[in-house]
Amino acid sequence: MAVKMRLQRYGTTKRPYYRLVVADSRNKRDGRYIEIIGMYDPTLEPARIEIDENRALDWLNNGAQPTDTVKNLLSKQGILAKFRQNTK
Repeated sequence: MAVKMRLQRYGTTKRPYYRLVVADSRNKRDGRYIEIIGMYDPTLEPARIEIDENRALDWLNNGAQPTDTVKNLLSKQGILAKFRQNTK
């Protein structure tokens, strides 16, 4: 089973917000997920990013692959740098 960390879209037209979820890569974008580990609201200035750092690191250590957008969000929060330090 290939596990991905990706965004799940919520909100209304032109007012999106996203949940950061861990899901099987075969499921639909807004389909079934394994766990919610954060949220991202790009409509606010500055954008609001809330990620459970411990759960994100656990999933990265277990082999979950973040999408490009999620990788950028993890980098902004400093979580990706901590993950790379632990793997060395």
